[in-house]
Amino acid sequence: MSLAQMLYQWADDRFDLDDAEEFGGKAFPAEDSFLLGEIALFCFVMLALTGIFLGFFFEPSTSATTYEGSVAKFQGEELPAAFASVLQITYDVPFGMFIRRFHHWAAHLFVASIGLHMLRVFFTGSYRNPREPNWIVGTVLAILAIGAAYTGYALPFDEFAATATGIGFNVTTAIPVVGDILAKVVFGGSFPSSATIPRLYFLHVLVIPVLIVAFLAVHMVILIRQKHTEAQREDDIASPASDGGDRAVDREDDTVVVGLPAFPNQAAVSAVVFFLTLATLSLLAGFLPVHNIAAYGPNNPAGTPDLIMPDWFLMWLYGFLKLLPSWLSFTIPVVGIHVSAEFIGGLGIPGLIFLVIFAWPFIDREEEPVHFTADPLNRPWQTSVGVSAVVFIMLASLGGMNNLAARATGLSTGTLNPLLLAALILGPVLAFGIVYRTLREPSTGSAGEVLGDD
Repeated sequence: MSLAQMLYQWADDRFDLDDAEEFGGKAFPAEDSFLLGEIALFCFVMLALTGIFLGFFFEPSTSATTYEGSVAKFQGEELPAAFASVLQITYDVPFGMFIRRFHHWAAHLFVASIGLHMLRVFFTGSYRNPREPNWIVGTVLAILAIGAAYTGYALPFDEFAATATGIGFNVTTAIPVVGDILAKVVFGGSFPSSATIPRLYFLHVLVIPVLIVAFLAVHMVILIRQKHTEAQREDDIASPASDGGDRAVDREDDTVVVGLPAFPNQAAVSAVVFFLTLATLSLLAGFLPVHNIAAYGPNNPAGTPDLIMPDWFLMWLYGFLKLLPSWLSFTIPVVGIHVSAEFIGGLGIPGLIFLVIFAWPFIDREEEPVHFTADPLNRPWQTSVGVSAVVFIMLASLGGMNNLAARATGLSTGTLNPLLLAALILGPVLAFGIVYRTLREPSTGSAGEVLGDD
């Protein structure tokens, strides 16, 4: 017996490699849109690796330190240690600026790929029985991804990031009953305090990543157990049989997944996706700048930058804060609990949105298991809901950029906000009606017959 055979036998006795070989033949549907989940996974891996590099140099403290780095205008000044360490990473650590940019764009692509992945699952109905649990797990992952991005956003402790993070603190304190307690837990009390950066750093590098890893593991286990959904087949499929011949797999047979074997075919595809993701992030990091903390300077509680807005994936939340009028605030009689417009816009409406997302598989439910994806054009009301939701988020994001819209139109934000609020209410309704009416309209086949819904 050769050394290789002996090693294989030793490993097989302990890890039952025959089962691994069986998994290697697991079929993966050959659908390009299914790779969005892999892109999100690869982005997370790159975030972890670049985050480890940045963590060697970042100091999560607001204590004053004398800066002696390459940025001339801060030479010899007392700066917060967090701010000074990010300056050092950016301008003094070899490859520091590139790694910081890479980490930044990986975070953006991570959130974007999760969002696009969820849209693909939604519009194709891949959340239906028996895959409701994985839809819930995926939604939790989307929330955790946004939370990771938000906590990382604050760490440089420059004037822009601190002001933007302070908005989150104000929304937290606006939560009825428990707001002050949560603010003390997450932000260390008043904002900014000496505990703010260490708390957010702890959440960013440990708590949230551990939760993401745990939910990713659950997501993958469920996926392997339930198998992928598969696109509708156009015809019967010839499949290799155990006797070496071929057998026909009926186009309606959902007990057999038709696609590429996990190894080597799908593994090769995944490798290509990995390197394409790596190349894309490298190009973004090489050519596109990120937040210039040197231009804004360290946090100054007495000042506010002219233009404050969050990243695109939080812009819709910011839009609610800007557009909702203050008269929406009210106090609940008897108990005397005050509910502010800030809470309604910052957490109330987003909470309801995510509640609907969690509940959606049980709203559009199926009694029997469904293993084929659906054509969005054959699902009028579901597709209409999805399109109107996208329009709603886009209009809310536009509300978050009302200052830029005011500059572009020459109108004041006071004049523009009621118009944007009206668009936020009416736009999704109009989008739903147009899409639903379009998809419900019968189409004419080539032979002149009328083709309606199934």
